[in-house]
Amino acid sequence: MKIVIITLFPEMFSPILGSSMMWKAQSKKLVKFQIVDLRKFGLGKRRQVDDTPYGGGAGMVLKPEPIFEAVEQTKKKLTKAKVILMTPRGEKFSQIIAKKISKLNEVIIICGHYEGFDERIMELVDIELSLGDFVLTGGELPAMTVVDAAVRLIPGVLGDKQSPQDESFSQGLLEYPQYTRPDDFRGKKVPEILLGGNHSKILVWRKAEAVKKTKANRPDLLSF
Repeated sequence: MKIVIITLFPEMFSPILGSSMMWKAQSKKLVKFQIVDLRKFGLGKRRQVDDTPYGGGAGMVLKPEPIFEAVEQTKKKLTKAKVILMTPRGEKFSQIIAKKISKLNEVIIICGHYEGFDERIMELVDIELSLGDFVLTGGELPAMTVVDAAVRLIPGVLGDKQSPQDESFSQGLLEYPQYTRPDDFRGKKVPEILLGGNHSKILVWRKAEAVKKTKANRPDLLSF
């Protein structure tokens, strides 16, 4: 999988993409990242990438020329890439969307910034994504989140194939409670059923606990 991220702040990505599962995915040659500095496509000596909005209003708006140039240059090599725009007005990101992205071969992610972007860049965009009903300074943190959620679902990235199947949202429920040694910590004991070795009973317990946790924390996920 090839992922290109277009951003005004390329330095933000090294710590994330160079550690943990993102590093592992690259070392196993399952994914290749490229960070494109949007400023390099800016206009004039000052590499201008933004301007005041027509019609007035606060803040600055990203100009269309640098974004078009960055995407078009990238698409010369990634001809089948899907273009994702990180924006508060986009579709709310979810585990289902992460799975769909993980199956793509080529992805270009545009990080929005300032007060927004010239609407004409939507001609380039296939998917608009948002992390939720709030606004961040820029699209860099959302882009990192999307990349992390999708890449870890690529077969071979996680050590255990079952891991992504058991996680929250994968089966429409939050994940069941997990325990490890010691079985008694400050008087708080691991549920007896997990110590007995009866896997069929454990599966039933885990499903019931997942439903209970979902009902308490995210009742909107339940279909009944």
